[in-house]
Amino acid sequence: MRGQRTDISFGEVNWNKLTSLIPYLLEHKMRIGLALLCLIAAKLASVGLPFILKHIVDDLDAADAVTSMVSIPLALLVAYGLVRFSNVIFGELRDTIFGRVTERAMRRIGLKVFQHLHGLDLDFHLNRYTGGLSRDIDRGTNGISFLMRFMVFNIVPTLLEIGLIVVILFKQYQPWYAVIIFFAVVSYIFFSVFATEMRTRFVREMNKAESATSTRAIDSLLNYETVKYFTNERYEADNYDVELASWEKARQKNRLSLFFLNGGQAFIIAAAMCGAMILAASDVVKGAMTLGDFVLINAFMMQIFMPLNFLGFVYREMKGSMANIERMFNLLDTRAKVEDHTDTALQISQGKIEFRDVSFAYQADRPILQSISFTVLPHQKVAVVGSSGAGKSTLLKLLFRFYDTTSGTILIDDQDISQVTQHSLRKAIGVIPQDTVLFNTSIFENIRYGRIDASREEVEKAIAMAHLDGFIQQLPQGDETVVGERGLKLSGGEKQRVAIARAILKHPPIMVFDEATSSLDSKSEKSILQAIKEVSREQTSLVIAHRLSTIVDADHIIVLDQGQMIEYGSHQELIERQGHYAQLWKIQQSDNTHAAD
Repeated sequence: MRGQRTDISFGEVNWNKLTSLIPYLLEHKMRIGLALLCLIAAKLASVGLPFILKHIVDDLDAADAVTSMVSIPLALLVAYGLVRFSNVIFGELRDTIFGRVTERAMRRIGLKVFQHLHGLDLDFHLNRYTGGLSRDIDRGTNGISFLMRFMVFNIVPTLLEIGLIVVILFKQYQPWYAVIIFFAVVSYIFFSVFATEMRTRFVREMNKAESATSTRAIDSLLNYETVKYFTNERYEADNYDVELASWEKARQKNRLSLFFLNGGQAFIIAAAMCGAMILAASDVVKGAMTLGDFVLINAFMMQIFMPLNFLGFVYREMKGSMANIERMFNLLDTRAKVEDHTDTALQISQGKIEFRDVSFAYQADRPILQSISFTVLPHQKVAVVGSSGAGKSTLLKLLFRFYDTTSGTILIDDQDISQVTQHSLRKAIGVIPQDTVLFNTSIFENIRYGRIDASREEVEKAIAMAHLDGFIQQLPQGDETVVGERGLKLSGGEKQRVAIARAILKHPPIMVFDEATSSLDSKSEKSILQAIKEVSREQTSLVIAHRLSTIVDADHIIVLDQGQMIEYGSHQELIERQGHYAQLWKIQQSDNTHAAD
């Protein structure tokens, strides 16, 4: 039921998935090496700053109050400025050099996800939620940039810097400074890990609510016309508000957990700095340390806890980013149910289609097709008719190998389609679907999609053969008219003509018509059928038909009922048998007579 929330599962964060990023890092070894050199230079400058500051303070403290400008430690002041500038500039160089690595990784992973989605089977796409899927991919791709930058250049270097400072303080001053810093760092890390692990659950809840909200909004907007037909604007708004309320609640929990985390981290830092400063002030008063040493201790404490505080932020964000990208990584782990078993391409010599004892079921307890066998000889036109749910469209999905047969074999020119590549199979088949969905671009580009390297002259010829030229000439922008999302600016008949022109342009050896004229009026249908007949003269054609009048010229007609083939023959043969087909013919002829009256 659409009113229910979308169930999107978020499992525990799997840090092992970070290994998936390593190949993208290794593509730019030279850049990473240069960035690491800049990192080392920046850290050395950072550790050196407090020592320069100590000597400046000691020199100024020892100077006479009436001393001349010459006695001011200009060299140290200049050195302090240069080292501080070096610290900043090396950090900027590091980020600039490494930026190319993250941007290229985002591009490659984004492309990989896109290609992977197109490689998944029809069953996956029939069950997906476009809005939630889009949000998961966006968050995942953006999270990769954060993970790659901060994983490499913040966590390990910050811990190394802290270790270096602890060693310096331990050797040059009394051990209590190192002890205070050590326990503060350990407490900070343990508290940050504990609190972050606790709040990751709220991050997942927030992401789940956000994905569900996006899914609801996009699903509703894609079905804008249906909403209007049934005046269900309020119903859609209420359901959207339910999702927004869940999102709001999740955001509140996330904000409170962030307050707890930040507050605890701030307390640990403040307590450690306060303890170290009290100890340093006591040593200065006792004469055990100079004023410069006091400043050095303060600078080191600031230097430790600022990156440590940032490290807490990085860890939080990394956990959040992992929660964001785990869905995308899981998506990349999703395997298609229909896969190529070989690299063999389909070779078309004649275009013969053969179904051998084919059975299929979407679910084991619900068979759709049962032991279907028939042959479509080269250049023949074979039609499939039957009541709704008889399995007509399923035949086409199996021919396109959107699904694999439960049993039996489908062959094209005596080649098992399960043993050739899906790309070569679908390249050899053209389709005019019953429900034509167009891209939100021009009519010209939608038609050229049938063969993207076609010239304008070839596209215009296909337009003329589909009897679409008269309609296009009436448009102010001609074939450059944008059709709108899913082609909503065109009528059903106009969209079907675009689909016909697109199939004509592809000109494959096998053509499939899935109720191709169902949205056309009688006059248009007659002209289109004539065009299709001319185009498909050299093609093998398989036609799914509802209007029996459109297939009277078929070489053979297959009648399906409840997944079984109950009749087979030409139009005249089936009429003479006075069976199921003859009954359908009489009903439709009667309906046409009443409609004419």
